[in-house]
Amino acid sequence: MLKFPDKFYWGTATSSYQVEGGIENDWSEAEKSCHGRGKYDAGIACDHYHRFEEDFDLAKSMNNNAHRFSIEWARIEPKQGRFNENEIEHYRKVILALKKRGLEPFVSLYHWTLPAWLAEQGGWLNPKAPEYFAKFAEKIVSEYKDLVKFWITINEPNIYSFHCYLKGDWPPFIKNYSKMNKILEQLVQAHKLAYEKIHKISNQAQAGIASNNIWYRGIIKLFLNYKWNYWFLSKIKNYQDFIGINYYFAVSLLGYIFSRSEITDMGWKIVPKGIYHVLKDLKKYHKPIYITENGLADAEDEKRAKFIIDHLEWIHKAMQDGVDVRGYFHWSLLDNFEWNKRFLPKFGLIEIDYKNGLKRTLRSSSKIYAEICKNNAVNIL
Repeated sequence: MLKFPDKFYWGTATSSYQVEGGIENDWSEAEKSCHGRGKYDAGIACDHYHRFEEDFDLAKSMNNNAHRFSIEWARIEPKQGRFNENEIEHYRKVILALKKRGLEPFVSLYHWTLPAWLAEQGGWLNPKAPEYFAKFAEKIVSEYKDLVKFWITINEPNIYSFHCYLKGDWPPFIKNYSKMNKILEQLVQAHKLAYEKIHKISNQAQAGIASNNIWYRGIIKLFLNYKWNYWFLSKIKNYQDFIGINYYFAVSLLGYIFSRSEITDMGWKIVPKGIYHVLKDLKKYHKPIYITENGLADAEDEKRAKFIIDHLEWIHKAMQDGVDVRGYFHWSLLDNFEWNKRFLPKFGLIEIDYKNGLKRTLRSSSKIYAEICKNNAVNIL
């Protein structure tokens, strides 16, 4: 039995476009273009927008004491400079619903989707985009400063820039290496400006990003490790109170090194040990760390419980070796819209029956996670 520190945060994570439904943004607009074919409009998704109370009851039943979610920029500012007070009140209700259940809110301000008006102005390539984001952040933090302590400005800037501006399979569908680098610079500036706004508004606030970090093995580490894992974090090292880490897999040029590893429904190799190495490498920043995402696509729920236990074992080992980890958020609370993979991958501790009124059902693995959260400890199998 591996015990975790008192006041350790146990939770799950979601993002607005993937679960809420009824959102009009750059992704829904992409559906209307030649890039459509049913890939980009989340539609009703899980209807979490209307069913968040029910969903938070389920999170509470898993003995969670925290929850990470995102606020949809396109809802709050559907027209440039015009803030929708009804949507601001909606998210206030969301936050209050979490606090009523004893769930600490960790709020993401940007999880990859843009208001249509900004997309039409060039999105993050617009020189003024960081300033626009900072104004949005200022509005949100001003509204909820007494309710929210933890702010995640940007989710996975590396994943976003790669898919949107290099691979080109997400809006705005650009394949240009120099533009990808430009986007990363813009996101650095956006984070710094938002960080300054947050701390001007609230002395108690804690702000950081959620970075997707990969455990690189072998020669490939020489080429990709710094650029992918540490470039962004190093750029903002004086503008972060904590580091959020999203860990899913490891990468090796010689794939046979992990040939015995199981794979997820996404084809990702399951390498729990990698999270230990990722965390150890972050000690140099001397910041508290939260695992803001860790999970797998597993429609049959055959591997999820062991996945959680194995990763927590390595997280615990990293903590024993001096890494200041303060929370773990499993991805995800609900099955959801997995971007251009749509609804096929099943990441949820809660199953969504899309053919039966979006019925929610706790998967068996959720009971294992509930015991871990209840005991503040993981029992190694």
